[in-house]
Amino acid sequence: MSDSQSTFRSGPISDIVSRRLALVKSHNPHASLIAMKWITRERVKVDRVACPWLIRKFVDPRAEFFFVPASQVPEEARRLNATPFDVKDVELGHLGKECSFEAILKKYDLTGDPALVLLGKIVNGADTDNTLWNQPEGPGLEAVAEGFRHLGFKDDYELNAAEWIVYDALYAYSQEMVRQGKPEGMFR
Repeated sequence: MSDSQSTFRSGPISDIVSRRLALVKSHNPHASLIAMKWITRERVKVDRVACPWLIRKFVDPRAEFFFVPASQVPEEARRLNATPFDVKDVELGHLGKECSFEAILKKYDLTGDPALVLLGKIVNGADTDNTLWNQPEGPGLEAVAEGFRHLGFKDDYELNAAEWIVYDALYAYSQEMVRQGKPEGMFR
């Protein structure tokens, strides 16, 4: 056992970690000190950026993500013991006209936050044909996401890191819309 591990298990650091975990668990009962592993298709766009943002912010702040060719997702998910998302025929993929972001909202009991529900509708509008919610903000998000793909990021990790600010801003927008009594967004 390394010094950092022994220090972590008892003493001031473990107290800080325990308090942080208690705080995280108070918002998310699924959180743990062991990072969850998640896997999806490479060449991310809307849902495959929005979902990691959602997972890190509201499900597991230590989550690890893997982006691989679509044909390798099932095999790599088994090998890594990772949860697949936004791929065909998985629990956290598109279900009917709902997108993967919405599947994660439901699976992890996040639908009680009306701002996240509105954000889910915006993501859906950008990632699907937008016929489920007809969310006016969706096409704008789709255009922004497409633009990020053309900024020259070296991989999906860099693109996610850069684009998460968009989801921070959309979540702030969604919170403000809810506060103003407009849970369907500004343009409805």
